[in-house]
Amino acid sequence: MTEERLELGRAGEEAAAGHLLAHGWRVLARGWRAAGREIDLVAEREGVVALVEVKTRRAGSLAPPAAAVDWRKRRQLAAAGRVAATRWSGARELRFDVIGVTWGAGGPAIEHLEDAFRP
Repeated sequence: MTEERLELGRAGEEAAAGHLLAHGWRVLARGWRAAGREIDLVAEREGVVALVEVKTRRAGSLAPPAAAVDWRKRRQLAAAGRVAATRWSGARELRFDVIGVTWGAGGPAIEHLEDAFRP
């Protein structure tokens, strides 16, 4: 992966974390690893723990960022989710969210898909 793509991904994750904070979420972890997989962000609000996959693209990309969370990625996230279920067992709800960040000239545009999929 090129340094430019890594920087774009980091900027997208930072924008996603800012979005969550602005909407009353508390970020519990960044880059949390379980079952050989990484969950970009783990956030909590009102007893709901969201395992958040962040996908970032530049404006003008052919597909929206969230489209990159295909069945393979969902399967990988589900494996980490099983470990997360024990780590955050006190949560009222544990779910998978996807945040798509499209980076354009005016900065990031964020699309937050809550409860995006069920394993």
